[in-house]
Amino acid sequence: MVEDVVRTLGFLCLGSRLRRIGERLQADTQHIIDEAELGIQAGQYPFLAAIDRTGPLTIGELAQSVGITQPGATRTIGQLLESGFVDMQPAPDDQRRRLVSLTDKGQELVDYSKATIWPRVAAAVADLCGDLDGPILEQLAAIEDGLAEAPLKRRSTAAAPRVLSDAQEEEG
Repeated sequence: MVEDVVRTLGFLCLGSRLRRIGERLQADTQHIIDEAELGIQAGQYPFLAAIDRTGPLTIGELAQSVGITQPGATRTIGQLLESGFVDMQPAPDDQRRRLVSLTDKGQELVDYSKATIWPRVAAAVADLCGDLDGPILEQLAAIEDGLAEAPLKRRSTAAAPRVLSDAQEEEG
């Protein structure tokens, strides 16, 4: 077996390791989304969630809210416009500003996702991270090992009912 150099080098490669974990989590999330045939990319959800939470936003505000560059936000919003999930109109108070808002189709997607997809993904990640304890490098190793053992799709099916019932007990 080939040595996992990124894991072995510890803090020296922490950025690479976090990117690798993030890509794996996003790919696993995409499998869950594809299974539901929603026609959206996992990386587009944070934009829809930001608009849903706060109302219409400029591309600059979306970039800041999601934590990416403005060109990246522009690219993603362009894709969401093409898919019909968002609309962009001039701001009523300043015609130079353009506000991105959810279309009816986008709001339906968000509502459906909040009820079905997002809880599955959250439950799967909670299941993956539930037993973590200790130093960050050991936790990262446990996350990587956990993803290798069972991807989010498999975890989402098993974990969602348990995590949701635990959350309901905490509320009650």
